[in-house]
Amino acid sequence: MEQLAIFGGTFDPIHCGHLLVAERALHQVSLEKVIWVPSLNPPHKQAASFEHRVGMLQLAIEDNPAFTVSLVEANRSGTSYAINTLMDLSASYPNTHWYWIVGLDTFQTLPRWYRGHELAQMCDWLIAPRLLGGETITQSKLICKQVEQQLREQLVTIHWQLLDIPLVGVSSSLIRRFCRERQSIRYLVPESVRSYITNNNLYSNKSE
Repeated sequence: MEQLAIFGGTFDPIHCGHLLVAERALHQVSLEKVIWVPSLNPPHKQAASFEHRVGMLQLAIEDNPAFTVSLVEANRSGTSYAINTLMDLSASYPNTHWYWIVGLDTFQTLPRWYRGHELAQMCDWLIAPRLLGGETITQSKLICKQVEQQLREQLVTIHWQLLDIPLVGVSSSLIRRFCRERQSIRYLVPESVRSYITNNNLYSNKSE
């Protein structure tokens, strides 16, 4: 049975923090592959076009054979739900033990996701501790246990572990702000992504 992980997100733009999280996941649980799933129309966000975000993602991961991009969300009409993504990918990758890579803030909202109680039990969860705000790993673990307890009260079992990653305080919103302010984003994103952003004049006058 293959071990694969889904890493979904807006990736607006993808940055070195995302890559670090995926790389740690790859080795921490011996994954065969990390499948990056860019969201088509992220709710509550004015994002760069799907084509631009996919373009940057493909450039960022092209030198890692264990990383692949799935356009599964682009082929679906209507609202895109995480459980649909997992079911669609399961059809393409049968006989798989699934993991889901997620940030701590997003994991906290899992009990409120559409069919979140089902999804919680369909894969194991790899959680990136919160990188900003000064929380310790102990605090991150406590938050995860609170989510687990919420689900357990509704008779839902969940398997999770925190990813052991260095805390790097970089975010997509920070990169977008630096672009607007014409500050350097070198080393915050892969060089190929930095060139793409410059060549396509992305984020220069974009509000967060």
